[in-house]
Amino acid sequence: MNSFTYKDIYVEDGKRVLEINILPEKYCNFDCIFCPIGRSKNKIDTQTSFDEIDNSLNELESIIQDSKADLVFINSKGEAFVNDKISEIIDLITNKGLSVRLLSNGYLLGREQFIKIANKCDEVIGEIKVITEKDFQKVQRPIEGYTLEEYISNMVLFNKQYKGKFIFEITIIKGYNDDDESINKLKTIIGQISPDEVKIERMDDDIFKKKLGISDERYEEISNELLNN
Repeated sequence: MNSFTYKDIYVEDGKRVLEINILPEKYCNFDCIFCPIGRSKNKIDTQTSFDEIDNSLNELESIIQDSKADLVFINSKGEAFVNDKISEIIDLITNKGLSVRLLSNGYLLGREQFIKIANKCDEVIGEIKVITEKDFQKVQRPIEGYTLEEYISNMVLFNKQYKGKFIFEITIIKGYNDDDESINKLKTIIGQISPDEVKIERMDDDIFKKKLGISDERYEEISNELLNN
């Protein structure tokens, strides 16, 4: 049995991208109310071993060869760092001459063991969705002891030493961070992290769009303000 899943190859900026999920089900240190994957049955921030990893690695190697991909995007069901073979997975990809992009929610980028892993990647994506401590605890439901201040600080410290491309993804959510005061706070956070690229997202999943989505007009306004900061 292979525990990885893949999306069809797509082209981005002239590169063939292979998107891979390296978790058999959702494992995450958050339990966000608006997660499209659903609730976190496995709410953890420590590494876990999964069965049949050798078969999965062999399959990955074969798919890399057959797909003629240029970049592998590790975009998993939860927090990819939880897979205790993630370093080995990244090594396999880079040894084939491909670039690696890693998506993390960003909280674990403050821990030495995960900094070392992320530093192997050509691109790392960190993200933020709410900008008050109250909302962070209420709607992202992190592991006990997590704070929004530390969350931001972890990404700041990581990016100060990171040599690759750090992409900061901001999701605009109606009623949480779409007002002018929140936009100004987000500008400050962008300044602190100093990413190489900022991406602005919104709630597009049908299940959340009606309640948490913003209009096209407001999305354009906010994007222009944050991207031209």
